[in-house]
Amino acid sequence: MRQQNMDRDFVSTARTLAEALPYMQRYAGAVVVVKFGGNAMGDDAAMAEFARDIVLMKQVGIHPVVVHGGGPMINELLDRLGIESRFVRGKRVTTQEAVQVVEMVLSGLVNKRIVQAINDAGGRAIGISGKDDDLMVCEADDPELGFVGRPIEMNVQIIRDLYGAGLIPVIAPVATGMADNETFNVNGDTAAGAIAGALKADRLLLLTDVAGVKDASGQVLTQIHPDQVRAMIADGTIAGGMIPKTETALKALDEGVRAVVILDGRVPHATMLELFTEQGAGSLMRSTEPRVKPHGLRQGGSGL
Repeated sequence: MRQQNMDRDFVSTARTLAEALPYMQRYAGAVVVVKFGGNAMGDDAAMAEFARDIVLMKQVGIHPVVVHGGGPMINELLDRLGIESRFVRGKRVTTQEAVQVVEMVLSGLVNKRIVQAINDAGGRAIGISGKDDDLMVCEADDPELGFVGRPIEMNVQIIRDLYGAGLIPVIAPVATGMADNETFNVNGDTAAGAIAGALKADRLLLLTDVAGVKDASGQVLTQIHPDQVRAMIADGTIAGGMIPKTETALKALDEGVRAVVILDGRVPHATMLELFTEQGAGSLMRSTEPRVKPHGLRQGGSGL
């Protein structure tokens, strides 16, 4: 017989689920693109927690689409092979030799590890890359960066087919080039933004290892206008790896994504906090005409 134990933890759990109901209703049927990266990728417990959160999204009727990076794993293998790692404006310089390593790590090791974690949590994940079905076709982003691609053609029907069939797409940011046999490394944030824009996603969640977009004094901003973001990039307040993230956010909003959030991935269950609570867990940037009703928009977070 089940023990009638009304422990406060159980009551708190039930209350949390009840309070989350309006948010679950709000996002039912929504497409949410999640960029997964940072140090959490190398931590088994953090990976398992992320996978459970993604499975929960699917369970409550959201269509999660995972796009991942893999910088630390790429750096480790390049170092072992004696291939230099160099970055320009937050993006990896990728030689012909390096792009083969990038593809092997992203499409193989990292992609399948995430797929396995989601499957172990009870989901149905399938791993693909930007090469599959010409999902993401690129040209060189900058000659200085080598084989780093800028998406110029997106074919996202394969993603719709997968999540429509009850599967969770997990996408490695490796893309096809316009010329024969070209392979491009695509910045993970850039790839996630391009995919979210092509899908007209309801949310783009960019998980990172920082608290959010910060001003010159180091304070996380709660409301940000696009012109302010551009000015902060120009004057160096936004620098390094935060540049592609904020540029991705601006471009995704221009392409029809309803809201972009730069999330602190170090916070436990950051995606759940963002979607299913008023608190949120990062810097919210949204279009001026949100699809959702105003009462559902949280008050905190950095916003565009």
